[in-house]
Amino acid sequence: MKACAMTDTGRVRSANQDYVFSSIEPVGVLPNLFLVADGMGGHQAGDYASRFIAENLVAHFKMANDTGTVAVLKDGIEKVNQLLYQESKKKPELNGMGTTLVAAVVEDSTMYVANVGDSRLYLIRNQLKQITRDHSYVEELVSLGQLERGSKDYREKKNIITRAVGTEDKLEIDFFEVSLEPGDYILLCSDGLSNMLEDAEIEEIICSELELPEKAEKLITVANDNGGKDNIAVVLMEPQLGREGSL
Repeated sequence: MKACAMTDTGRVRSANQDYVFSSIEPVGVLPNLFLVADGMGGHQAGDYASRFIAENLVAHFKMANDTGTVAVLKDGIEKVNQLLYQESKKKPELNGMGTTLVAAVVEDSTMYVANVGDSRLYLIRNQLKQITRDHSYVEELVSLGQLERGSKDYREKKNIITRAVGTEDKLEIDFFEVSLEPGDYILLCSDGLSNMLEDAEIEEIICSELELPEKAEKLITVANDNGGKDNIAVVLMEPQLGREGSL
């Protein structure tokens, strides 16, 4: 397996509230781990929230019992959510903070994904496919048939998220299970990337002949060239499955 992780402040923001974690080696009972978190709640609070969730999740997974990948992810995210929520109540400057989270673990030829918020995970198998579903105001309206994806109202209200880690004591997490095939690429990213590039642009870069780190760098470069209106987080991985479908 190959993987690389990068963040960039972008062209507009003065602080970077995105946080990434990438390990192709085991993290406790998990065979590998990939995370993107996009903090919110002011510069200090947003940076604190995204770093807190990632660092404490890694620490939790290193101590967890092997109850199955999804159960380990769920238990860890729920417990760290409570810790972050408690932190927000202790310090006025952190009140109201939260963070998106998208996490992935690859086990044999299966990928397990956990998602809260509007950071995304894509599967690239010749073409780009979004696996996660945004927890955002506009996507809720789209699902109800009350708004057209890509419309003017959609674009204007796209950044209003309806679910985040650390904002409430209880948390609803979406889980996805994806069967992988040889040649697949996986992209985890914050909305600082997905809002700045069209799907076709992401697809073209990832399917190019560039080396993996060069692909990640180019995604960030193009996001900045297109405006760089937000922090940009990219975790790009290539599972490199064998013919039998195992790593």
